[in-house]
Amino acid sequence: MATRRRSYETGHRPKCLVIVDDSAEGDRAVYYASRWAVRSGGGVVMLRIIETEDQNQQWLGVADIMRAEAHEEANTALDRAAGRANGIAGITPERLIREGDPIEQILAAIDEDIDIAMLVLAANPGAEGPGPLVALIANAVGSFPVPVMIVPGDFADADIDALS
Repeated sequence: MATRRRSYETGHRPKCLVIVDDSAEGDRAVYYASRWAVRSGGGVVMLRIIETEDQNQQWLGVADIMRAEAHEEANTALDRAAGRANGIAGITPERLIREGDPIEQILAAIDEDIDIAMLVLAANPGAEGPGPLVALIANAVGSFPVPVMIVPGDFADADIDALS
């Protein structure tokens, strides 16, 4: 059973978890989460996941370099997303970088922070589908430990403002 949320108890405040990726629609999730945080008095946790693959030991030096580059790219993406959140809502989000399977890392981040009250994702509006992460989450959403908000990727700022 998932850890009980304590978001609204005394001494706690609700947070939403936003996945920071390189998708075009990812900004919509950051925008929604930032607006939600200001309106609810909550916070935002931004998570960048580095997917790792089994590394051949003889290539360990190359793997270390690739890992360092992935962390540098993750920090750059988080800097950009945090700057966007600050510009939208004047907030400074928490930042996480995790390595491994996306679903496992999202669930672990939620389990480790009892104040996370919602996961915010944005769906690709194109014919190719909602995006790989939204598709993965959709298969697990029935047993997810927090509500999942999926923001349409083609929503304008005004559309999101009206809902958040």
